Amino acid sequence: MEALGGYPTKSSSPKAKMLRVLLSMTVGLGCLFLLQTQLLKPRKPKDFYSFEVKDAKGRTVSLEKYRGKASLVVNVASHCEHTEANYRSLQELHRELGTSHFNVLAFPCGQYGDTETGFSRDIEAFAKATYGVTFPFFSKIKIMGTEADSAFKFLTDSVQKTPKWNFWKFLVNPEGAVVRFWRTDEPVESIRQEVAALVRDIIIKKRLEL
Repeated sequence: MEALGGYPTKSSSPKAKMLRVLLSMTVGLGCLFLLQTQLLKPRKPKDFYSFEVKDAKGRTVSLEKYRGKASLVVNVASHCEHTEANYRSLQELHRELGTSHFNVLAFPCGQYGDTETGFSRDIEAFAKATYGVTFPFFSKIKIMGTEADSAFKFLTDSVQKTPKWNFWKFLVNPEGAVVRFWRTDEPVESIRQEVAALVRDIIIKKRLEL
């Protein structure tokens, strides 16, 4: 056989043909692997409500159920000098603003000395029996270090602050973004004003959408 211009061409050897076939198969498999990797790669949660957590009984709960509402997320403890005052004020806030547009979400943490030593169920039972709280309790977590809970780490990363003690409070808007945080001993009245304003905005927006 002659190529254009009259120069003879060499026919491909069987080995060369096999090499090309294997090469094309390898490239094809590689592309397929990359595609599967991208499709199967877990998507990184974009907001607080995208996470799943454990409740006080150890059951998996999607925080998606709170989307569209305001949430005050708190790292709580049973045996702290701030326990009584905070539990009572948080319960009052939860009761005043109701669960239609707002919730206090309690995450017990045992990383601050001996202020939270019990199991999750016992922590929830103690808070309900002693202070009459009705807001949701979740499983005891870590909020510092490499074992920090992912959902709570989202909060601390958002404000670039890690709680120095129990009862830090993070206000999450209906879209799952952190809009404000308060340290342990900051005035409850300041928190109430901010939360109430956010709840009013939620109610007004819903009325306009009707």
